Amino acid sequence: MKRIIYAPLSVIVLCSLLLVGCQRGPETALNLYGIDPITLDPAVSGEMISHEYIQQIYNGLVRLGENLEPSPDIAERWDVSADGRTYTFYLRRDIKFQDGREVTASDFKYSFERACRPATGSLTAATYLGDIVGVEEVLSGKATDISGVRVIDDYTLQITIDTPKSYFLAKMTYPVAFVVDSNEAELGGEWWREPNGTGPFHLKKWEEENLLVLERNGHYYGEKAGVGTVVFHLWGGVPMNLYETGEIDATEVYINYIDKVTDPAGNFYQELQIVPELSFSYLGFDHTRPPFDDANLRRAFSMALDKDKLVKLVFKNMMERADGILPPDIPGFNKDLEGLEFDVEKARELIASSSYGSVDNLPQITLTTMGWGGLISNSLEAIVYEWRQNLGVEVRVRQLEPEQFLYHLKAEKDEMYYLGWVADYPHPQNFLEILFRTGEDNNAGEYSNPSVDDILNQAGVELDYATSLALYQEAEQMMVEDAACIPLWFPKNYYLVKPYVSGYELTPMGYAELSKVSVERD
Repeated sequence: MKRIIYAPLSVIVLCSLLLVGCQRGPETALNLYGIDPITLDPAVSGEMISHEYIQQIYNGLVRLGENLEPSPDIAERWDVSADGRTYTFYLRRDIKFQDGREVTASDFKYSFERACRPATGSLTAATYLGDIVGVEEVLSGKATDISGVRVIDDYTLQITIDTPKSYFLAKMTYPVAFVVDSNEAELGGEWWREPNGTGPFHLKKWEEENLLVLERNGHYYGEKAGVGTVVFHLWGGVPMNLYETGEIDATEVYINYIDKVTDPAGNFYQELQIVPELSFSYLGFDHTRPPFDDANLRRAFSMALDKDKLVKLVFKNMMERADGILPPDIPGFNKDLEGLEFDVEKARELIASSSYGSVDNLPQITLTTMGWGGLISNSLEAIVYEWRQNLGVEVRVRQLEPEQFLYHLKAEKDEMYYLGWVADYPHPQNFLEILFRTGEDNNAGEYSNPSVDDILNQAGVELDYATSLALYQEAEQMMVEDAACIPLWFPKNYYLVKPYVSGYELTPMGYAELSKVSVERD
């Protein structure tokens, strides 16, 4: 899913991920820091801000379990046909929407078809539901019924995909596959401001830029949430200050505070947790227009960045340098991958041998990022400075507001863009294919390499796991050599949790299951 690349501290504070604080007792509140979601419609949401809330309010057939493998959720079990194409899901019989209405297989068929309607405007349906037979016809407006989704009875749903794919179940954990109430969704407009979901919490109140309250869902089929309500104080101040004063009980740690919290003799060291994230930050190119339709220009801009220096000075080693696209802890990570090294002289030679011959002949280059028209991030400022010093190229920066940037980047991008991507599920397909295969919705740079596409297609249908991973590694190496993007760094999550808070643990995808949080204050 798309991740915001944070700007200076003033903007970092505003965009902080959801943070937890709480008081004692099952009916007390967790007090959290957060910002307004962009949408609470699971068919439309495509970024982490909204997903943090959506995952508390809705759920689907399957979810990612403790080992990050597809596990039962509303579907208590499933069968797979001998040819690997047909999945038969058996739904639990005790599932209800938050208003008490029973959930049936027809609700899932409706939810999938609604997500694929052109009028819904989903930018994720094609990516995560597109393997299902008949989805393409609904997406194009040629049909209203997904032929590959069949309701066998109230508690049995059958889904047929176009070809066997090992990651299909993992795709079903994405919000676009969550069930929604047709009685609500058919009202149209912003129905999702009062969503009738099936998750561990329901939305009790939402006052924009002030307060968002989740309340325990008494109809939730699983273990009930450990607290009665979760109160998000939207845009509530500087998280670290709030943590120090006890107003919140967990906080992400930003660069400005890293020395303070990593000091073994300090007050915060025992409360610090560090979790590597399955994500990477990168610079994308617009491959469809000059100058980055020339591979030599792409390689030159990559080789002109000293990523080791950037990681050390800008991030104080809170990140890990990225030579490739796949994060270290994901299956298929290639420790022997050959990245484009930092070499200023070689970068200059590549520009000289390009179709432009000299930086003097380059068109104006603008880089698109997310922001509110203020100062750009320290990391991006350092990157632009390196290009200026090492290549003699001045790159402008243009900021877009979050909704425009995250949902319309493909249309809005300039010659370059600055983005982060967090795994939706731990599989190389979620990075390499979704971000770089020709025609994919999340391929914002419109990179296209038929040879890479062929290997990705082979990897996706290869049922031998080791062979499949080897094919993904081959495709990644080709992308790196082709400078499909500039991999920058692999993030880690540094966060503080008060000793009396238990169950607040970030997954490698960067979020916590809030229903598992409990508090034991003295």
